[in-house]
Amino acid sequence: MSEKILLVEDDDKIREIMCEYFTAKSNGNINIVSASTGEEGLELIQNSEFDIVLLDVMLPGIDGFTMCRKIRKTMDVPIIFLTAKTSEEDRLYGYEIGCDDYVCKPFSFAELFAKVNVLLKRANKSNEGNIITCGRISLNTVSLELKVNGEEIELPPKEFEILCYLLKHKGWVVGRETLLNRIWGDEAFVETRVVDNHVKNLRKALGDAGSQIKTVVSKGYKIVE
Repeated sequence: MSEKILLVEDDDKIREIMCEYFTAKSNGNINIVSASTGEEGLELIQNSEFDIVLLDVMLPGIDGFTMCRKIRKTMDVPIIFLTAKTSEEDRLYGYEIGCDDYVCKPFSFAELFAKVNVLLKRANKSNEGNIITCGRISLNTVSLELKVNGEEIELPPKEFEILCYLLKHKGWVVGRETLLNRIWGDEAFVETRVVDNHVKNLRKALGDAGSQIKTVVSKGYKIVE
């Protein structure tokens, strides 16, 4: 199964070499999506799912430490810092705010690849039977069992997919275009108002838990506790 990695690094050469190395070393089973700034990285992780994040610390704009803290508010995705900040104080701070590993530059690509594989295997194992809870809603991501107020319910396919995506990104504002692209994909002649209609139906199907799905004017939707 293909793994998807987010690399946030402002050095163009490192991004290029790392993408080529990981693709070749994994026989195409690891796909790296890269960003050069923290702002770009946050936008990518908000609108897509990643199995691991490789994160430089000294980035233009939002730095890596700040980005890590923002990610940790809503996500448990594994994070590895890649940085020239080598002091013990910096390394300890990185672990304190939630990183899973701290790799100092210059580093061995072979060693980093091994570290990534260890974290990916650990994450895949821990995700078995994983249950996402949000207020009155809970979802078993393996069995796809959905419960509201402890009672199992069923949803139409599109409504279920929308809810799953919102739950996996709970607390984040998810744009209508993002939902359209993720749920409907390449289906032709589908407009963003179709998303609004399905969200309306989803809220109704969830009963009192439907109020957990909030409309963010001119932006999209988010699900809250």
